[in-house]
Amino acid sequence: MFNLILFGPPGSGKGTQSEKLMAKYGLKHLSTGDLLRSEINRQTPLGNEAQNFMDKGQLVPDEVVIGMISSAVDDNPGIKGFLFDGFPRTKEQAKALDKLLKLKKAPITAMLALEVSEEELIKRLLKRGETSGRSDDDNESVIRARINEYRSKTAVVADYYKQFDKVVMVKGEGTIDEIFARLCKEIDKRA
Repeated sequence: MFNLILFGPPGSGKGTQSEKLMAKYGLKHLSTGDLLRSEINRQTPLGNEAQNFMDKGQLVPDEVVIGMISSAVDDNPGIKGFLFDGFPRTKEQAKALDKLLKLKKAPITAMLALEVSEEELIKRLLKRGETSGRSDDDNESVIRARINEYRSKTAVVADYYKQFDKVVMVKGEGTIDEIFARLCKEIDKRA
């Protein structure tokens, strides 16, 4: 199984590139937000547990999210691999994910980290805000805060995977096709 983490700050192009990577490599997109919504809609025990936390305004604990990922892996036998997007967000989540995937004999192959300058991120997000209707994409100070939050909290996940030589920094500026070609080049080296 070929499992990838696509990593990068808000506006780095993860969503755009995820679609292209899934199509080319036959990977299944694993978004924890989508998993949460699906489990809640299906009223599974994990979904009900998650809903209880959310109803109280609390974050869903890592153990519950990892349980959902475990179910998703089990529900997709024979899949070529998974593309993780938006998870893990902390070092603890990364450790828990690695432990789970080791048990399933399907470790993370690589973390592809998109590198984009702060000014480019702001430009992209403001442009997206013009059409997305997302209030967090149309205010430059909110965008800068989101980028800082990413750098201060989420970048430690890359540090965690660096110790296993799994982090690949990929230039995330240029055309969509140029960035995609860079990502594919790195994936093809490891496939």
